[in-house]
Amino acid sequence: MALYSAGVEYGIHCLLYLADEKGNGREASVRALAELQGVPPELLAKVFTRLAKAGLVAATEGVRGGFRLARPADEITVLDIVRAIDGDKQIFECRGVRERCAIFGEGCPAPDWAIADPCSIHAVMLQAQKRMEEALAQQTILDLVRRVARKAPPEFGEQVLRWMNERHEGKTEVGPL
Repeated sequence: MALYSAGVEYGIHCLLYLADEKGNGREASVRALAELQGVPPELLAKVFTRLAKAGLVAATEGVRGGFRLARPADEITVLDIVRAIDGDKQIFECRGVRERCAIFGEGCPAPDWAIADPCSIHAVMLQAQKRMEEALAQQTILDLVRRVARKAPPEFGEQVLRWMNERHEGKTEVGPL
């Protein structure tokens, strides 16, 4: 089971499109981004609602409106996106197992030495959470855009831009969806 929802993956992919390798912003409709990724537009609309509420994207007005990054691409971290879409998820929930150890006797409280300080297992999991969040906080949208650009052939980026421009030019619906 994945820790983060599919919405996080879709949101990150979408935000990558909204910036180029120099950090310049672009705009796109949710409908075009959903079509590009093969994702239901209704699902992506919910993702963008959360991204907008977190101040990561802003709606653009007009018939050809859509969304753009609300902050520079080098100031939006993967952790920002994760928290905007999925909230502040914990990777571990301590169930208090050590307090119910059968050795201590049924109905008897666990001795102080057994329950003093944080549970050793919980402490390890908290440390893992901290390191994971630090790693996500170190990666920005601009970092990812540049990584993708190094990996993909230049013509792929050009094809995506051409495809999106065709959808943008032919857009007739009103609003950011």
